[in-house]
Amino acid sequence: MLIVSRKEGESVLIGEEIEVCILEIGEGVIKVGINAPKSIKILRKELINEVRDENIESTKNIEEFINKIK
Repeated sequence: MLIVSRKEGESVLIGEEIEVCILEIGEGVIKVGINAPKSIKILRKELINEVRDENIESTKNIEEFINKIK
């Protein structure tokens, strides 16, 4: 993992097509802007984890339902 320090208004380039910009630094929050081609998915990790957990839970519920109707 590369760790860099950036100030508000500065950015980091990833390859030639992705730019990560530090837009605003506040108390406990940093606003980050990401410029990338539309073909690249940009998702918040906590949302991916939340959807994954919900999918696992719904699968358990389906298995329980199937076992009840057998």
